[in-house]
Amino acid sequence: MREWWREFAGLVLPVACGGCGRPRTELCAVCGDALSGREPCRVRPSPEPPGLPVVHAVAPYENAVRALLLAHKERGALALARPLGDALAAAVRAGQDGPVLLVPVPSARRATAARGHDPVRRLARAATAALRHSGTPARVLPVLRQRRRVADQAGLRAAERRANLAGALEAVPGSERLLAAGRVVLVDDLLTTGATLAEAARAVGPALRRAGAGAPPGAAVVAASPSAFGINRN
Repeated sequence: MREWWREFAGLVLPVACGGCGRPRTELCAVCGDALSGREPCRVRPSPEPPGLPVVHAVAPYENAVRALLLAHKERGALALARPLGDALAAAVRAGQDGPVLLVPVPSARRATAARGHDPVRRLARAATAALRHSGTPARVLPVLRQRRRVADQAGLRAAERRANLAGALEAVPGSERLLAAGRVVLVDDLLTTGATLAEAARAVGPALRRAGAGAPPGAAVVAASPSAFGINRN
């Protein structure tokens, strides 16, 4: 029945694969395999910023995967949230056992307003649903917020991104009570230089210590720069 409805909707609505543009499907089999056809692994940018948590990703940020993330984030292809969330859940499972608390990296208010949605929070909710379906207790805790405006990261080098983001995030007051309920995993859609996740880890650290957490946060993303897969040191 579901496949029939998708076929009917494809005849009526201008639906196309977010990865390659193939008509009458939001995600074709080839692009779906590019997104989820490999085992998640640890990724590390070079240079690695101080304070970067252990990050797991499922795919290099290139070709179809890049197109899928951009379609979801910038073009409002919200139907892609489920397969992208499934991929994010796989990255979470690769690095953590037991109950997990997904803390999404917050988008700037102006970016959220321009897009009409917060893509990372949407993916975190989809990943939580996938984790619960597979038997892993999970919650989304949007406890990070921006404490000041930052410049557009596009075109900035790694050191410039770190300087741009230094001190830009903070945990909301009282978040330590929530963060004590499981293992914290910072989530984002993409890792490039690692500056954003390093800043998120710094911001959530004091609240985790007040909560008595014995382990630092982990991190999971859907995709990472291809070079970050090549530096998978053990």
